[in-house]
Amino acid sequence: MAYWRRSSRQMQAATGQVAVAPTSPVTEKPKSRSRMMRQYDLVERVRSYNPDTNEDLLNRAYVYAMKAHGTQTRASGDPYFSHPLEVAAILTNLKLDDATIVAALLHDTIEDTEATRAEIDNIFGHEIGALVEGLTKLKRLELVSREAKQAENLRKLLLAIADDVRVLLIKLADRLHNMRTLEFVPHASRRRIAEETLDIYAPLAGRMGMQEMREELEDLSFHTLDPEAYAVVMQRLDALAERNRNLIGEIESQLSKNLQKNGIAARVYGRRKQPFSIWTKMERKSVGFEQLSDIFGFRVVMPDVEACYRALGVVHTTWPVVPGRFKDYISTPKQNDYRSLHTTVIGPGNQRVELQIRTEEMNQIAEFGIAAHAFYKEGMGSPTERLKHESNAFAWLRHTVGILSESANPEEFLEHTKLELFHDQVFCFTPKGKLIALPRQANVIDFAYAVHTDVGNSAVGCKINGKFAPLSSELQNGDEVEVLTSVAQSAPPSAWESLAVTGKARAAIRRATRTAVRDQYAGLGRRIIDRLFARAKIEYADDKLKGALPRLARASIEDVMASVGRGELKASDVARAMYPDYKEERMVRYGAKKSLAVKLKLKSPPHPARSTSVIPVRGINSDLPVKFAPNGGAVPGDRIVGIVTPGEGITIYPIQSPALKDFEEEPERWLDVRWDIDETMPQRFPARILVHNVNEPGSLAQVATVIAEHDGNIDNISMSRRSPDFTELTIDLEVYDLKHLSAIIAQLRAKAVVAKVERVNG
Repeated sequence: MAYWRRSSRQMQAATGQVAVAPTSPVTEKPKSRSRMMRQYDLVERVRSYNPDTNEDLLNRAYVYAMKAHGTQTRASGDPYFSHPLEVAAILTNLKLDDATIVAALLHDTIEDTEATRAEIDNIFGHEIGALVEGLTKLKRLELVSREAKQAENLRKLLLAIADDVRVLLIKLADRLHNMRTLEFVPHASRRRIAEETLDIYAPLAGRMGMQEMREELEDLSFHTLDPEAYAVVMQRLDALAERNRNLIGEIESQLSKNLQKNGIAARVYGRRKQPFSIWTKMERKSVGFEQLSDIFGFRVVMPDVEACYRALGVVHTTWPVVPGRFKDYISTPKQNDYRSLHTTVIGPGNQRVELQIRTEEMNQIAEFGIAAHAFYKEGMGSPTERLKHESNAFAWLRHTVGILSESANPEEFLEHTKLELFHDQVFCFTPKGKLIALPRQANVIDFAYAVHTDVGNSAVGCKINGKFAPLSSELQNGDEVEVLTSVAQSAPPSAWESLAVTGKARAAIRRATRTAVRDQYAGLGRRIIDRLFARAKIEYADDKLKGALPRLARASIEDVMASVGRGELKASDVARAMYPDYKEERMVRYGAKKSLAVKLKLKSPPHPARSTSVIPVRGINSDLPVKFAPNGGAVPGDRIVGIVTPGEGITIYPIQSPALKDFEEEPERWLDVRWDIDETMPQRFPARILVHNVNEPGSLAQVATVIAEHDGNIDNISMSRRSPDFTELTIDLEVYDLKHLSAIIAQLRAKAVVAKVERVNG
């Protein structure tokens, strides 16, 4: 989301008539105050919205913080106490409760003075002490850093917020004042702080519905990170504002008059977009400044919801509507609680006029977000409890914190949270009418996991608006999605991770994939242990193994089985842990010749009497972690041996493979394996052949034709020139069995352009 890093510095001068609302005060960079706010100023600010405020508490906090910070100063030279005062002032504009205002005054005392948590608890109470301590823990978080550290710090931030959302409000106000005075910070730190603000704090404010604060944080960051682009945008905006001053008043007047004619009382005012919002839209859509049609907009504030829809009817019957620009966020609110009717019409002077029609309550929530939920009112429970019932934005926050328990590592959590912070939304429905909100560009896989993790894991198909569609289909607003599931699919394909858009879906797919792989290793480990116990003629029982877990340093039986399957733990060690007197007979019996004896033993076909000690191989789609020799593969009909590779599972080699010499000194890695092929479901297996053919036009085509005519599949091919007359082809094939491979080799040898064909045993 760092748009300033991409650059188009050259913007054409705006042409044509574009109306612009008066400049919002948010865009102007505030300067340090010449006079600090006095005690009575603070009390009066709070009393203006909360007549029952605890004046004594506010006065005590003011004096305590001022004395605690003493002669400390900020980088600007101002007394340090001016900073917590300004933070408290910002929060009074949000009309927050006494505890929040007091915590803002004290938020740096534990960190930067001799004050302690116990002292604050004693003087101001446990609630305020907890808020101050929560902010103290967050103060030194560096959110723009190495990914893992950044993710872990973001975890701590969100966990602290979820515990008491007022921590977030104070933290945002703290960051806002720091950004307002960023010019006094050493140049080396400015960019880091601005990036941190634009990447984390501004989007977080937006997600909490605090749009005014988000816009100011964005513009202050933009001004620091790309002052040239900021200046260009401001210059264009100021020029347009001067040129179209009269048009703004005309639009406001006509809107108000038309509504009054229809008996609708409304408050109408214009507002222009902020520089950062304009710049990012130009970058995102690759358009020039003069091509933007919604630089300005008008708010129409109504007394109730019914009046909003009546006003919409008046607007649509007065001016032509721009198609595709109507959105109803009243019936379908955004996840940050935003509610409003959006429409765009062709207004006076043939200008596009963007309208937002909402009630006064909706307007408060649009500007102040979760801070608009009247924290100062008594008898309504704690702010956090109240928000659980009133705020969708807080529900998102709690959902995000819930992802903490599902993320396997900090990077996964960071990926999810950043995605959720930055994406707009698309709204879809289940067949039963449940609304599912997803990021834009999300597909059915994301939808399935948003419904429930089990639905996502077992999804095999879908219907969008009653029609069958691929699971990768991108969803649009209003789509009704039915996910088709199958009990036969317990884990999703790992390739889905690259298709999924939401962090929740990706994390669930990774988790399911890890579980499936672990189950494969556990299954392999159990078969290895069963085979060893059968050969040693000793009894295996889970209960007995459970008693041996401490000796194996494993937490569960499944952990033991998975470790054996991965090659991290020997089956003989498991037997020895269960039966201390157990001795590995193979080691004694074969002595120095153990590797040869094991290999000779595998050369004989498996006898039915000892089939329980042989592991069946069904191919790469089996329930065991099996792969084939990398330089030649193996096919049914070959006599095979399995080699256990720690962390990778079993690699299947033909018994004649020269690569087996590398494992002669590690007999514990050798496994008896046999083919277990389902004749009703033929599978292809990997093999490699070496072809020496005459170097003439069409020779390669003849070789490929023979393979294709005999139902072979070429997976890879490489060529090398050994002499001017001959070319050496190394061909990786997929065939059904040894008979199939032999037939292809025989037909190739019959070709005049082929001098020699041989199979490669990897």
